[in-house]
Amino acid sequence: MKPLRLLDLASIAAGMRRPRRGRLPRFLTYLVTFTCNARCLMCDSWQKPSRDALTLAEIERIFRQLPRLDAVRLTGGEPFVRPDLPEIAELAEDLLDPLLLHITTNGFLTDRIVRFCEQRARRIPLQLLISLDGVGGKHNAIRGKADAWRNAVATLEALAPRRRELQLTLAVNQTIVDAAGLEQYRQLRAFLKPLGIQNQVVFAYDESATYGLETEKVLAPKHPGEFRSLGRFDPAALRLAIQDMLEHLRDLPWTHRLAKRYYLEGIRQRLLHQDATPNPRCVALRDHLRILPNGDVPTCQFNTVRAGNLRRQTFAELWTGADARRQREWVDACPGCWAECEVLPNALYSGDLLRRRRVRRKAG
Repeated sequence: MKPLRLLDLASIAAGMRRPRRGRLPRFLTYLVTFTCNARCLMCDSWQKPSRDALTLAEIERIFRQLPRLDAVRLTGGEPFVRPDLPEIAELAEDLLDPLLLHITTNGFLTDRIVRFCEQRARRIPLQLLISLDGVGGKHNAIRGKADAWRNAVATLEALAPRRRELQLTLAVNQTIVDAAGLEQYRQLRAFLKPLGIQNQVVFAYDESATYGLETEKVLAPKHPGEFRSLGRFDPAALRLAIQDMLEHLRDLPWTHRLAKRYYLEGIRQRLLHQDATPNPRCVALRDHLRILPNGDVPTCQFNTVRAGNLRRQTFAELWTGADARRQREWVDACPGCWAECEVLPNALYSGDLLRRRRVRRKAG
């Protein structure tokens, strides 16, 4: 197993690892399917068609055209509804040779998820992020399934004692969709503590281009610092809750602590309408490549206008084509979003994540 060490993070951020010609992607987010067995109130993925999802043969052909990558994130929809997810992960590891493999799941399919963790080669570190948005009925209501909590907890309880054996990093992702989620954070943290699992937080935005029903939509902010949250929060309660979240980061490895602090400080600034910092340079369609289930390559999370399609084009044709150039111009003019799945690659590859750490250390 290759650990993701500080040296790797530093060299990735400086653009020094694995020298290559031109600006090729280093981070892949691949939505293997839109199909989902949840009915989440903040996501319409389960209503989107996935009948034309890439086959294994097509995935292999595409992966063979990509450069070696620093990280591969497999997501959905619910990625484990694809019975061939183990083969997709194996192709990613063998052909893209990432430093780490990341999978986000709702945790419903316990047997399939545990079997995947047991049977994978374990040559590449696996980060498994399981969604829990509250305790018991609150999580069920958000995920739209009466057994959502029971199934996700069963997965956590099956894997938590075996993390070392399975060479697995296990965490919970809590999406805060309303004011009650702030208190649910504390309750969920208390529930997870005996398992040695930390709940990491993201705040839901009010509308998604990627997970909405329109095929091409632009929902980017109109000005720096804008964040249209799904929930509405009392400023005093929000300030106190985020301070708790920041203090709880001390239990994380410092690399994770650094990334989560960056996200939380930025969301606090935006939700409290203080300012637009931090605001890293966006690396969409440069360091960060997104692939949708049918091979489409969208611009980013908030702009699903396509740069092309890897089922119909080679990667080289798409990456150097006029549509990709046009969308990069749009990215350069964008004032900046605060969706975590975009923010953290931006922070890392722009170098802003480590720059802010150096500034903080000098300040004291």
